[in-house]
Amino acid sequence: MAWTEERVQTLRKLWTEGLSANQIAKQLACGFSRNAVIGKVHRLGLPGRATPPRPTKTVRVTRPRAVPTAPRLRTVAPPRPAKAPIIEVTPKLREDGRLETVQTISSRQCRYPYGDPNEASFGFCGHSCKKDSQWCADHRLLVYQPSETAAERRERQRINQRTETVRINGERVAVALKMEKYLKEAA
Repeated sequence: MAWTEERVQTLRKLWTEGLSANQIAKQLACGFSRNAVIGKVHRLGLPGRATPPRPTKTVRVTRPRAVPTAPRLRTVAPPRPAKAPIIEVTPKLREDGRLETVQTISSRQCRYPYGDPNEASFGFCGHSCKKDSQWCADHRLLVYQPSETAAERRERQRINQRTETVRINGERVAVALKMEKYLKEAA
């Protein structure tokens, strides 16, 4: 698939007739792709195609219609759990008076950290913990956030089902389903 002088002359003729690169590639029927035709046209320096003039946009100035706005309602977020109580737990010290370290702590001891990990005084709580936990009873209250109860989840879902998101003046607004009727009548 080489560009012979005959193929180049055919390309020039078809290009000036206004055929597309895809149509020229098919007419040459020698395995040239559309991109090969475009590349050769570019290398030959053939003039580009004139694009038809685009109509100028006319700007219409209209006064915006008065659209009734509905009060903005928000979906109800799940209730935030109460802040964890401030619990002062003194860590269990080893016989040498130091905190448990990564090397000395066992699987049945609380791993609540104390201090800065970059300092030598860093250590862990060390109190005994339950078999299924990494924390002592006091630190467990701090590290675990209470999950939403089933009743709270059902209430949140019930409230969210009674709202719908619509666009008013281009903004997304959550409205109660009763407001839908108002919006339809206003439109």
